[in-house]
Amino acid sequence: MARGATADDIRKAFRKLAKKHHPDVNPGDKASEEKFKAVSSAFDLLGDPDKKRKFDAGEIDADGRETMRGYAGGNPFGQGGGPRGAEFENVDLGDILGEMFGGGGRRGGGGGFASRGADVRAQLDIDLEEAIKGARRRLAFTDGRTLDVTIPAGAADGQVLRLKGQGSPGRAGPGDALIEIVIRPHPRFRREGDALVMEVPISVPDAVLGGKVQAPTPDGPVTLNVPKGSNSGSVLRLRKRGLADGQGRRGDLLAKLVVTLPEAPDPALEEIAEAWRRDRPYSPKGR
Repeated sequence: MARGATADDIRKAFRKLAKKHHPDVNPGDKASEEKFKAVSSAFDLLGDPDKKRKFDAGEIDADGRETMRGYAGGNPFGQGGGPRGAEFENVDLGDILGEMFGGGGRRGGGGGFASRGADVRAQLDIDLEEAIKGARRRLAFTDGRTLDVTIPAGAADGQVLRLKGQGSPGRAGPGDALIEIVIRPHPRFRREGDALVMEVPISVPDAVLGGKVQAPTPDGPVTLNVPKGSNSGSVLRLRKRGLADGQGRRGDLLAKLVVTLPEAPDPALEEIAEAWRRDRPYSPKGR
């Protein structure tokens, strides 16, 4: 079909038919002369990337005319309605396009080359957990139509899912639905490159002495072993608890420790800090 033809396919088909119908090869043959003109016009349509894009989307017909809504064949009142419709005698550009591509275009009842329906595009917002584990969501279109979308495990932000045959109808078949995945921001987890990162607050005693703390993950809470002498910014790696790739392989989750003081002032802690500052002064690195 013309819709899927490459630029090289189009050039080869044009050369073949142009040679076949060239006036020099068929002197005095009026029909061949008209076909040669039509072949040149067809090449003008398909050889122009912008025109071919519009033709593929059903925005123009085989004569290059804009299609009216609900009329895939172009002029709803029949052939000859536009300036190019009367350009050739007894030659239909839809026939020429069909001849160029093996008759795969199928003519509609109103003449012209039947086109595939246009693709439709939509955005689907999902949660981070749905992107990691996969999910099934129902998407509603403005025309009242609904579509069930299977989100694969490891879906990436900005990834486009192509659902064959779920687009707008057309004489040569419906177009596709292109669904762009958008992962909503998460209140705890964030992406840094290919890694999934979270911050885990820990108390001063756990930072100084070490300890066990509970931490959330997309798969549920886990227990972290905090090493003795941990500082804010220390990172613990939780293997296979992060994002999944397109093959479903899980990456790692990085837990950044944040040493956190009590929310209310603690006189005992202040007394320890005063003695520490007096007897064991030190300056943190980086100051």
